[in-house]
Amino acid sequence: MARPAKFNSSDILDAAARLIARGGLRLATVSTIAKDLGAPTGSIYHRFASRELLLARLWIRTIHRAQAGFLEALAIPDLDQAALAAATHIPRWSREHLDEARVLLLYRRADLAARWPDELGQELADLNVQVEEAVRDFTRRRYGRLTASDLQRVTFALVDVPYAAARRYLLAGKPPPAGVDDLVAQACACLLDGQG
Repeated sequence: MARPAKFNSSDILDAAARLIARGGLRLATVSTIAKDLGAPTGSIYHRFASRELLLARLWIRTIHRAQAGFLEALAIPDLDQAALAAATHIPRWSREHLDEARVLLLYRRADLAARWPDELGQELADLNVQVEEAVRDFTRRRYGRLTASDLQRVTFALVDVPYAAARRYLLAGKPPPAGVDDLVAQACACLLDGQG
């Protein structure tokens, strides 16, 4: 009878995120991940075929975790509260989960899909489906219609601006300061209340 695994896939991904936060991508090797966990390298390869695939899985998991609060925010019935919570979600989440937030910078979805079409293709194709649907639903609720210009405005206000605001700090290895939330909120309000 096989022994139960001491470390699961989530433990391995957590260790990789810690190492990336501590020393960048190059520090997150299979051997350093194993050492961080106190596990044999074979247990890492048992779950992940390669270091690159492990890091891609970490990126996907991080995207889902970051998206969860955004989706909750957009579901708030009050439209102004929903917009504010959604727009400030990524800067807040990045401050609270700095190690994970830095992982968001590692890849682009198209690059991973091209590299692992069989292993990750469908998962990557579906990666933003819920967010896209939620943004479309919010746009309909906000404007009573769904036009291309309204959708572009909402996407820019709730997705593009907050991500760009947080990214600048994450690239420097720092959490976005709390003042970024106010700036993002102001930009969001101006954009959503603007006339298209």
